[in-house]
Amino acid sequence: MAKFRIVTPAAASFSTAGGGYDLEMEALSGTDAEIVEAPAEEAAFIAEAKTADAIYGKGIRITSRIIDSLERCKLIALGSVGVDSVDVQAATARGIPVTNVPDTFIEEVADHAMTLLLAGFRRLIEQDRMVREGRWREGRPALLKLPRLMGQSLGFISFGHVPRAVAIRARAFGLRMLAYDPFVEETVMPPYGVEPATLSEVLQNADFVSMHAPARPEVAGMLGEEHFRQMKPTALFINTGRGPTVQEAALIRALEEKWIAGAALDVLETEPPGHNNPLLKMENVTLTAHVASASSRFDPARKRRVGQELALVLGGRWPMSCVNPTVLESTSLLRWQPESMLRGPNS
Repeated sequence: MAKFRIVTPAAASFSTAGGGYDLEMEALSGTDAEIVEAPAEEAAFIAEAKTADAIYGKGIRITSRIIDSLERCKLIALGSVGVDSVDVQAATARGIPVTNVPDTFIEEVADHAMTLLLAGFRRLIEQDRMVREGRWREGRPALLKLPRLMGQSLGFISFGHVPRAVAIRARAFGLRMLAYDPFVEETVMPPYGVEPATLSEVLQNADFVSMHAPARPEVAGMLGEEHFRQMKPTALFINTGRGPTVQEAALIRALEEKWIAGAALDVLETEPPGHNNPLLKMENVTLTAHVASASSRFDPARKRRVGQELALVLGGRWPMSCVNPTVLESTSLLRWQPESMLRGPNS
């Protein structure tokens, strides 16, 4: 029997076909560890995972009930950027670090955000439909109503790794940029050609508003009617962050009543959306299926990163990407936390 037991739900995830844990085990090859699958149903998972040394979270929500049942867990490792599938507060209270892969798919998501911006602005879906429906001559008149892209303003809500990569791309298109992020020092933004701004300044002045806030409890439903009403009637709203950060009913109303011109969305409040979701029928909305991070390196990169985090912690070291809050309720986790981690998430 292996010294360390890593338990993971036997549930479908966003992996490509093939399965197995060979990539995760690469970093664990020098560690006496095994990855064991457990039923994805909560009660059955608890029965299997209570004595686990680590949890590899995928496919199910790691609830406070699951976390409170863990007797010797040293880590909950996720193979995603988002950590909304784990009750991080409960893990923090138990002194269990939670890790994600925040810097593995930055370029892919930035490419996708820029793709949505361009496709939404140049009415790509509508133009494609016109050609296929034999309405060739309607395409040019539709675009003659639009300003050119160069000189337009792009506003970021949150300015972490992905929006910084988007800013590099957008600068080449001649876009003027501003960003709101209360957790990022203003001096970080100018090197990217981005002006620091308040949330209201971003909403009121940007021709494109790009949402990048993470799915954390404190930003759930962050954007509502009051925010969409502040935007320009010609503005395009882009979201490659997380759907629950936006009050979708407010966004739908903003589109229906023409408070804004359109939206380009990779994420929705509920995924997949119900067949009666009004967004599916709107011609001024461009949609993709939460695929911004996908590329041929997606599975290998994130799986290897999970293995690295597991190997570090099971080897008695601190992980690379701990997401637990800096205000710690558990003295056991405080002992884990090096000084550099206590300065804040964006220091």
